[in-house]
Amino acid sequence: MITELTDILQNDLGVEAERIRAIQTLDVAGEESLSARIKAEAILDEETLLKAFAALLGLRVLDRIPSSMIAPELSARLSVSFLKQRKAVPLGNGDLPPVIAVNDPFDYETIDHITRSMNLGFVETVLAPETEIIKAVNLTFEEGPHTAEQVFKDIDEDESEKIFAEIEETTDLLEDTSEAPVIKFVNLMFSKAVKNRASDIHIEPYQQELAVRFRIDGLLYPMFAPPKRLHPAIISRIKVMSGLNIAEKRVPQDGRIEIRVGDKNIDIRVSTLPTVYGERAVLRLLDKSSRLFELHELGIPENQLARIRSLITLSHGIILVTGPTGSGKTTTLYAALSEINTPEKNVITIEDPVEYQIPGIGQVPVNRKVGLTFANGLRTIVRQDPDVILVGEIRDLETAEIAIQAALTGHLVFSTLHTNDAASAVTRLIDMGIEPFLITSSVLAIVAQRLIRTICPYCKQPVDMSADVMKELSVSEADLDRTALNEGKGCEKCLDTGYLGRLGVFEIMKISEKIKQVILTTSDSNALKQVAVAEGMRTLRQEGADKVIRGISTPEEVLRVTQV
Repeated sequence: MITELTDILQNDLGVEAERIRAIQTLDVAGEESLSARIKAEAILDEETLLKAFAALLGLRVLDRIPSSMIAPELSARLSVSFLKQRKAVPLGNGDLPPVIAVNDPFDYETIDHITRSMNLGFVETVLAPETEIIKAVNLTFEEGPHTAEQVFKDIDEDESEKIFAEIEETTDLLEDTSEAPVIKFVNLMFSKAVKNRASDIHIEPYQQELAVRFRIDGLLYPMFAPPKRLHPAIISRIKVMSGLNIAEKRVPQDGRIEIRVGDKNIDIRVSTLPTVYGERAVLRLLDKSSRLFELHELGIPENQLARIRSLITLSHGIILVTGPTGSGKTTTLYAALSEINTPEKNVITIEDPVEYQIPGIGQVPVNRKVGLTFANGLRTIVRQDPDVILVGEIRDLETAEIAIQAALTGHLVFSTLHTNDAASAVTRLIDMGIEPFLITSSVLAIVAQRLIRTICPYCKQPVDMSADVMKELSVSEADLDRTALNEGKGCEKCLDTGYLGRLGVFEIMKISEKIKQVILTTSDSNALKQVAVAEGMRTLRQEGADKVIRGISTPEEVLRVTQV
């Protein structure tokens, strides 16, 4: 067999003679297969090896396993840990008989075991990369047969005793074999939240019912309705996982959970709050394994992108990003930091909490229990010889004053404020107690932003715009001639909402000489906004209307998120 394999590698795939000789000298007399030995010695890359085995054995290679081939029913008698360990998974094949995707075609024991579990005769074997097989296994068990209703049926009145099993390490929830139904339900809830891209989970007790809702793309959707009697058990399970006091139900508590769901590492911030009907819990999910966005991916128009890039490369001053909670301010700031993060710059951040870790940047988490607040941390950071400073949020006068002093003494400072638009940020700073002349001397620009939902690409369809909506969005007849108006019909991919994913809309107010004069004479945000618009600033509503004209979002979504 080695001779035939080396002939294929040499003649068909052009592998170097040195690697061919290494394969010819392999000892394959032990229990390891030929494929395992070649991998262990790192002689060939996976792609070349799969092509060679496909030619040698007459097998197909699936470079990518499409989601349409995921068939949970075929894996009903198999465990996720077995399939991951053996790097194999049974797949549907449309109208044709199912197939078994493997990474090692010589692992006959695994192939036979899976074939027997499917109660079928001969099953075709196909080859696939290891990463694709692991992804397929994760999807198979996310879509598996355990529904919330089935879990609820399994729960007895006495099951709450089983929820106090401690988690010793961060295990993959898809591999958790815990039998306690409450544990199963909490695992199912987390898995479904991750699969549906939820940013938050709300567990809300009412007089007669218990509601579990997910925040997806900024809006809350009902997901589960467990029996009200399970409420104490579910809350206690979450408290155990996050290290909170399960006996204390009278005061709010905050904790943290780290879980793994398939190939995603999720950090969960837990907040509990006593209500008249029991403890309410809100869980914020952060996918630590997701990559950071780059500036050009946020939805900033090209002409505005050039302005932002010129601002973030300046040596000193303050750049403020404003917007309500969950409007993407931190994502924008991280994208800006990543772009200017170079070895010759010392970049330090103070955040509450540190949401994503960026290589090459010093990130400090706020810790009020030991007195490390934004103000105290920022005061120390200034003594760390920074070039660029990120302050997670300016919440009080002390933090604002130190940030301004840092900007005036040669540092570039990024921070956020909770205001409705760019002009209101000036009013907010003056209201805090900052002198107007300090604002004009230090602030370079204020960026207001919102996130609007984008139309689902899987069920997108053309639509006409009504005259009333056109008037409210200030869309002209000339603009309509170049429009590509669309809406989402609603499908399984978007949970029948018609929207999938979000994109930013931005209002960028550069502090020009004229705006400085206005700031020195008045703190009226409307007056500031009028001057900024006269100088060419596009408002959030105008940027949103542009997204509608280009067929990216809908008028209803833009009107919901932005105000005139």
